[in-house]
Amino acid sequence: MTELRLAADAPAAAPVSALREGMQQAGARPRLGAYLGQLWDRRHFIASYTRANNEVMYSRSFLGQLWQVLTPLLNAAVYYLVFGLLLHTSRGTPNFVAFLVIGIFVFHFIQQSVMRGSKSIANNQGLIRSLHFPRAALPISTTGQTCIQLMVSMVVMVPIVLLTGERPALRWLLVVPDLVLVTSFALGAAFVIARISAHIPDTTALLPFVLRSWLYLSGIFYSIEHITKHNPSIKILLELNPGAEYVELARAALIQDANVQLRIWAFATAWAVVALVGGLVFFWRAEETYARG
Repeated sequence: MTELRLAADAPAAAPVSALREGMQQAGARPRLGAYLGQLWDRRHFIASYTRANNEVMYSRSFLGQLWQVLTPLLNAAVYYLVFGLLLHTSRGTPNFVAFLVIGIFVFHFIQQSVMRGSKSIANNQGLIRSLHFPRAALPISTTGQTCIQLMVSMVVMVPIVLLTGERPALRWLLVVPDLVLVTSFALGAAFVIARISAHIPDTTALLPFVLRSWLYLSGIFYSIEHITKHNPSIKILLELNPGAEYVELARAALIQDANVQLRIWAFATAWAVVALVGGLVFFWRAEETYARG
């Protein structure tokens, strides 16, 4: 009887162990290579989600998508009044109008990428809990949304540069690698701040003060070369600021009298690689925790 009972139990035990071998913890973090593969497989979802969010953002305002251009333009006008006319930071800076507009548009892109990245997890908890997808898709989507707005802004920024007396030249093509680098850096920063904000909600309240301080230290309203000509150590510190580097590269491409040294390209490339790779790994390591908020 004992042998018969064991024989009857054996077929039932086999399927259970087979099932266990194929099981994995729900929401478990996949390997990094598999994670990148999942992101690539969902590239169409990310693109569609990005476009939809960009259209919805301004759908209830009277001017709609025009705010993508008006916001940095109004900022540039205010900063020109305060810093250019009242504080005279334009001294020693050739073509200050183009200098200021380029700085505002490029830094506004970085600023908005970080701000939106900080809210990408908290604002999408319903989506995170209802669908299975790599959570990095959300910071990618918010950065892509900001990138679309930057491309729209370029349509306005370039005519302003031309109206200030600049003429198209081959060096203008250097804007393309600069935009690639600044987008990579912005995405990496969005990954980092998205994870931090997902676990420390107060980060979003503190972030505007941090970004404003960063703005003032990035040479947007003044020439770093001009104000640090007697302080080489301060100049090096300011040049190591990634916000200043990507702005300076864009100015050197579009403004004839603006020059940038080769080391700025090296610093900007290093920041982009470190931010993108390090930010993605930092975000990925907490993948299984994002649905707990």
